[in-house]
Parts: sequence; structure tokens; C-alpha cells
Amino acid sequence: MMSEEKVSAESIIIIVVPVLLGLLVIAGTFVLGKASNTESEVMPEVTAEYGERLLRDTVSLLGPDQPDANMRYTGNRLDCASCHLDTGNEPGTLSLLQSASRYPRFMGRENEERDLKDRINGCMQRSMNGRSFARDSIELAAMETYILDLGLKHAAMSEAKTVAVEPPAFIEPQRRADIAVGQIVYEQHCQICHGENGEGLKESTDISHGYLFPPLWGPDSYNNGAGMTRVLTAARFIKARMPLGDETLTDDEAYDVSAYMNSKPRPVKSNLELDYPDLTLKPVDSPYPPYADSFSQEQHRLGPFDPIREYYESLSSN
Repeated sequence: MMSEEKVSAESIIIIVVPVLLGLLVIAGTFVLGKASNTESEVMPEVTAEYGERLLRDTVSLLGPDQPDANMRYTGNRLDCASCHLDTGNEPGTLSLLQSASRYPRFMGRENEERDLKDRINGCMQRSMNGRSFARDSIELAAMETYILDLGLKHAAMSEAKTVAVEPPAFIEPQRRADIAVGQIVYEQHCQICHGENGEGLKESTDISHGYLFPPLWGPDSYNNGAGMTRVLTAARFIKARMPLGDETLTDDEAYDVSAYMNSKPRPVKSNLELDYPDLTLKPVDSPYPPYADSFSQEQHRLGPFDPIREYYESLSSN
């Protein structure tokens, strides 16, 4: 007969070994499950959800600090949602709710019809100061899918929800924009969020996290080929959306502060002279030459713009 001590030891082995094996199986399953989840994060799919993440977290997913060099698409540290507030969900200025319905359309800057993917890539090159996605990339397809999804969302909205709660539309002052006055407006209304030197307010001490409030000039802002460098385009946005949550600027204040903001240095886009092959289609407030008229670059930057419009209207009437 076995001793009590031996029986007790064998009993412990019989009980403990299966328990340990079970724990190892559970741990292995957990580890494999985590690896599988990590794998799915590394290999994103073409979904509206991924597209929304790209717009919301652009700097961390596509920015210059991205660990994967192949995924560095933007040259600044802005998010798409820096301008397309609430990732484009808000009705009104720079909303993305109806963007899909506007494309394809003719674009004077390229002098040809462009689709939604082309428009996204244009933003990547200019507003984001970066490079284009390949036409068949997952990221471009996901962004397009998200914007298409927003179009479906907009179509299902009630009329009350599609109406933007914004101040009256910007009315262009019939004068030259005043940069010095714009500086005063900036210091009084904009500096608190965007910084004394337009440097923005960082999300954290880690610059790879981007900005809570975006820089308005300097290396992390949009380049000089972006639409926001046009004083009228910037003034419309500022009048409708800024200061955030207290949209009270007058037309004159929005006009002057946009001129001040765009008088500051920012990244330079190459080959801007190739924009608008038909120069008669160039916006009157395009701040960079060449032009199909004899008005100065200064007047194209700051106005007044009606004399320029009248010139082109006279050409079309002849």
C-alpha cells in the first residue's frame, strides 16, 4: 500500500497539471487573439469607419511622424477635421455631407473634369502639404467611402437638421483688405487659440499627436497653393465658423484677418504656374501669378476685386 504522503502528492499532481495546462491554453488563445487583432489593425479595410479615422486622426495615421515611412502622406501636422469640423458632419461651411453629390465636375485649376478621388488628392497636396495617394490605395478608397456614406446620411436627414446654424453669409467689402487692422482682429479674437505667432495649440507635448487648435501659418500649416490662401475663401470660412463657438466677426473683420493670416510665411508648393491652364478661369483672389490681366499680384491678394471681375466680364461679353 502507498503511504498517505505519496497518495497526497499524486493527487496534487493529478489536480494541478490539468489546471496549468488549461491556463496555458487560455493564455495562448488570448495572445493569439491579440496578435490577430493587431494584424487587423495593421491591415485596414475599405470601410467608412476607417475613412472617418483618417479624417479625424490624419496626423497620427498619415503624418510626417508616422513610424511607417510608406504611410507618411502629409507634410504638415494638420488633421482633415481641422477645417472639416466634426469630420465633415456639421452642415454649413466646409461640411462634407453633400460633397459626393458635387463630383465629378469640371475644375478650372486642372482644366478638366475631376472626380471625388481627385479632389481628395488635391487636398492632400495643398491643404495637407503632402503627396497624393495611389488611385487604388485603401486609404483613398476609405476616405471616398466615408464621404459617400455622409451623402447617404444627409439624404436621410430631416430638413431641420440639414440647415446650418451659421451667421449671415460673408459679404465682400468693396475695398482693399487691411493687413494692419487684421492683426488687431487676430490679437483680439484668434490669438487665444491659434497662438501669438500662428503656431496653434498642440494636443500634447508629443508633436506627433498634432494640434488641438491648428497653426495658421508656419511649417505645419497649409501651403501657398491651398484654397485657404485666397482671402475671400478664408474670409467666408472665418465669418461662418470663427471664433469657434462664438461666430461674431463682422464681414470687415473676417476680410482683414484673413489677409493678415495669409500675409505670413507658409510651406511653398512647387509648379503653381501650371495651375489654371486657361488663366481666364483663375479666381480673382488667387494670390499667385500668372494672370491673364494687368492687375498687380497685390490686388489679386488683397482686393478690391470688382475691377478684376469687371475686366473678365468685359472679355466674355466681346
